[in-house]
Amino acid sequence: MRSIWRGILSFGLVTIPVDLCSAVRKKTVSFNQLHKADYSRIRYKKVAGDGGEEVAAGDIVRGYEVSPGNYVVITDNDLAAIEPKASRNIEIKEFVRMEQIDSRYFDSSYYLVAQPETAKAYALLLEGMKQAGVVGIARLVLRSKEYLAAIRPTHGVFTLSTLLFHDEVIDTKEVSIGIPDVAGLPVKELAMARQLIDSLTEEFVPEKYHNDYYDQVMSLIDSKAATPVTGQPKATGKVLDIMAALEASLAAYKKPKDASKAKRKKVSGD
Repeated sequence: MRSIWRGILSFGLVTIPVDLCSAVRKKTVSFNQLHKADYSRIRYKKVAGDGGEEVAAGDIVRGYEVSPGNYVVITDNDLAAIEPKASRNIEIKEFVRMEQIDSRYFDSSYYLVAQPETAKAYALLLEGMKQAGVVGIARLVLRSKEYLAAIRPTHGVFTLSTLLFHDEVIDTKEVSIGIPDVAGLPVKELAMARQLIDSLTEEFVPEKYHNDYYDQVMSLIDSKAATPVTGQPKATGKVLDIMAALEASLAAYKKPKDASKAKRKKVSGD
């Protein structure tokens, strides 16, 4: 598996070189938008204001809307000045119990893979955290952005999961609809609900769940791949302008020649 980042996992005075690799391979199908008439590819242009004038990349600046129609312009230099200092260190600041981390905080997951020369130190930390039943909380800088992360033993390797910050998780009070207190629930109906839940309770086996929609879309694509449509490039305004210019040039060239022929004919007739 390809490493996307290389750094140092550390706690206390122990340092372990590691490679960061993606832990997931998301299966999604991406479609292009085509013009229905000729299957030519739809393109998007960046335009300014209501005039629709296309803007070059070098003429675009970054702005944050502070009030309707009013912006603060932020330059690349502004962001560079506050960019987190580049670091190859993933320092575990503390250990916490896994059950203390609300699942809502987990974001993207990666594997921290040991390098051969430090495999023993990696294994010692891995087994020690596994026996203690703890997760390491750390910070790391990845692609010029700082992340909070949880590092935990999973199936013989460390999994690093980036975490959302507290103010990024929406409080359940914002979606509360006044659910009745447990004491107000009918005992008989609650017992029936528990009975139904118990009858459906099993061990979680991820392998038995499949992305049926993805499989069906890919099968559909395979069935149509034998007879693909070909996009026809659409004539642009520039081509039409060139044709008009050629026709105008020919017409302008023919006029003097026609006039010259007519003059010679007139002289000859006299």
